[in-house]
Amino acid sequence: MKEIILAKCGELVLKGLNRSSFEKTLIRNIKRALQPLGEFDVSIMQSTIYIDKDGGIDDTAAAFSYVRRVFGIAALCRAAVCRKDMEDIKKTALEYSKNALQKKRTFKVESKRSDKRFAFSSPQICADVGAYLLKNIDGISVDVHNPDVVVTVEVRDLAAYVHCENVPGAGGMPYGSSGKACLLLSGGIDSPVAGYMMAKRGLKLSAVHFFSPPYTGELAKQKVFDLASQLSCYCPDMELYLVHFTEIQEQIKKNCREDLFTVIMRRFMIRLADAAADKSGAGALITGESLGQVASQTLRALSITDELSRHIVLRPLIGMDKDEIVAVSRKIDTFETSILPYEDCCTVFTPRHPKTRPVLSEILEEENKLDIPVLVENAVSRMTVVKID
Repeated sequence: MKEIILAKCGELVLKGLNRSSFEKTLIRNIKRALQPLGEFDVSIMQSTIYIDKDGGIDDTAAAFSYVRRVFGIAALCRAAVCRKDMEDIKKTALEYSKNALQKKRTFKVESKRSDKRFAFSSPQICADVGAYLLKNIDGISVDVHNPDVVVTVEVRDLAAYVHCENVPGAGGMPYGSSGKACLLLSGGIDSPVAGYMMAKRGLKLSAVHFFSPPYTGELAKQKVFDLASQLSCYCPDMELYLVHFTEIQEQIKKNCREDLFTVIMRRFMIRLADAAADKSGAGALITGESLGQVASQTLRALSITDELSRHIVLRPLIGMDKDEIVAVSRKIDTFETSILPYEDCCTVFTPRHPKTRPVLSEILEEENKLDIPVLVENAVSRMTVVKID
């Protein structure tokens, strides 16, 4: 019995004349996700994606887990393929669903007949397949309202398909279909979640990380590499730009008011993230800031930070609370890495009493004490890039 994967397109079905470009991107992303398992045939017909392989899929469970992480898919299932013949459909339904039904007590059959040339209507398919399953499996009964198992039969143009369970896909838009953005990636909980959420909207990601030796160690840097690697399950082909930030932080600490240190530091990060975005071809920046979460994330502080950015700054977490952010981080398996106790450059120079309502004129007055062009040029010249596989 041949088994394939059927996936349902997500919101890209709402696209108009440019829908085909989104579909091509989605197909390319699915094939890329499946590369560790070999070459697959991937096609789209009637908003359904068919994922197949010559000779059959060797490891359907592994292929299924890879496809579940591909943005642009609303739902997916493993399905048995059979001829468009009622006897073959009934036998396939029995063989494919028998194990699931023997462990449960109730079921129903659903049918979708997109090939209207097929001689049996959808209600007839449901009735015939249901009767066949009842006859051949002991101890089960039909419950059309709240069944333990739903056996679905789809009669399509090329073949008939039987499956028992649809599971949610990653949703969103195909990765890379909305352009590219540069994620400010710290070692915390928030920024990986922010990157994931914008990748879900179709943005391809690069990332920039600021490190400050000797105040931050190699374990802190490795933690960021691990987070980037975990994100790459959803966001392939990432570039991570590493920025040596020590000189800038020491100059701020030496010359500027302590209560304004965090905002001044964030403004330097935006300047350098702009440079990383230029190098990577990104059209926007992404941060993990949430309104009011810390002193540097008040409305006034955020507006002062944005004031000098050359790129639009996207903040997908801006209205989320910590519990909501943590829930997403657990879902994408970054939480346990994010809470490892290695300090990043944002925490080692935290002021005792940061100003929550900074004034731009005060910030500019403090920044005048620094040689900003030289500090930025030095940091950019030492910027390195690492490919994340």
